[in-house]
Amino acid sequence: MSFDLIVIGAGPGGYVAAIKAAQLGMKVALVEGDRVGGTCLNRGCIPTKTLLHSAETVREIKNASTDGIHIKDLQINMEEVYEKKNKVVDSLVQGIEGLVKGNRIELIFGKAKIIKAGVVEIAGERYETKKILIATGSKPMIPPIPGSDLPGVVTSNELLAKPSNCKSLVIIGGGVIGVEFATIFNALGCAVTIIETADTLLPNFDNELSKKLAMTLKKLGIKIATKSIVTDISKNQQLTCTYITKGKEEAVTSDTVLIATGRKASFDDLFEPELNLKLENQTIWVDETFETSVKGIYAIGDVASRGTQLAHLASAQGVNAVLGMKQQPAEYNLEIIPSCVYTAPEIASVGMTETEAKNLGLSVKVGKYNMAGNGKTMIAGTGLGFIKVIADAENEKIIGAQLMCDRATDMVSEFTTAIVNGLSIHDMTSIVHPHPTYNEGVGEAYENLLGLGIHTIPKK
Repeated sequence: MSFDLIVIGAGPGGYVAAIKAAQLGMKVALVEGDRVGGTCLNRGCIPTKTLLHSAETVREIKNASTDGIHIKDLQINMEEVYEKKNKVVDSLVQGIEGLVKGNRIELIFGKAKIIKAGVVEIAGERYETKKILIATGSKPMIPPIPGSDLPGVVTSNELLAKPSNCKSLVIIGGGVIGVEFATIFNALGCAVTIIETADTLLPNFDNELSKKLAMTLKKLGIKIATKSIVTDISKNQQLTCTYITKGKEEAVTSDTVLIATGRKASFDDLFEPELNLKLENQTIWVDETFETSVKGIYAIGDVASRGTQLAHLASAQGVNAVLGMKQQPAEYNLEIIPSCVYTAPEIASVGMTETEAKNLGLSVKVGKYNMAGNGKTMIAGTGLGFIKVIADAENEKIIGAQLMCDRATDMVSEFTTAIVNGLSIHDMTSIVHPHPTYNEGVGEAYENLLGLGIHTIPKK
């Protein structure tokens, strides 16, 4: 049982890498300890976005009276909501298994251990391979808060696993996971409170996006406490989160507490102790080709030291890593990676923010379009949003964009294309955007870099 490549982990990084390797003529084994698709498909991106779709349907029904549609009796069956989520996940899992089989990849279920370079043990059986690719992803990070092990205190894994009929939810962490779950459960009729340590929600995003998101969530009735630290979780009849905010001790009760304080690389018991791979910031160190400190062993995605925790980045890294193994040039530019947040409205960002560019000493031009003036936005009744594009003032090349509006996650790729290809303001203003679409706002933002936006009211 000898292979050219054994990939450990069948998430979006691992299975994509395995397929690419098979297409290049390598004999490949793909090892998975659970279900193919990894965290993203089974406990992350896909189930979360399926629930978000249901939540958005509820929100549209509740607001339908503004369109002259009146619905008297709205009923939410959480069992059926989760059943829809499970069907979507199962269908995609089967699709990936079909792709793996179709590419003649050996799919092996079981927990893997790397004995040494070229040798992997799975369920007591040893396999030889020329190269090993680690794609074991990440797992929820649990901070050392007293009471975090109480019943009813959960991570996203548990909250997605089975229907929750909680009437009140406290979310510890206002990052991407936290605000998406807040959006879901608020729409489904749950009282939601977010407690975040940083000054703003989404602390790694553009400050304007973070502030407007907080305004939007508060308008929906979600309570937000930033600059706050949870000190204790206790339980009597309900769970109680005690936290310090502005120097004062506060407390909030709920049926459920979601810990959404981030994720950490998952590689427990993956190596023989003698292997001694180099680590960096609790991840596996890799070089620019994704090779670890042990020759012939590679790592990609959340478990590796390069990049951020994004499924699409893991897939791109997997392809580039395999191409590197075959001494072929990389396919993807990994320097420019879009980030998406599936709140209502959606948020997307790519490249530099205005602040980041200025901190690097760059002179910038900023084009911004308020989506309240966009026809499709008016029809949908979701006016609080904008599109902002950043260009280098010297060479007029596009270097960043931030969007907060309906379909933001679909539209951000146009900006990614512009940045990766070094396109200028004039390159982008030459594009005709169809009417009526949300995408017209992209064209207006580009025009406003030149001060020529036709549908933008001039500043006095």
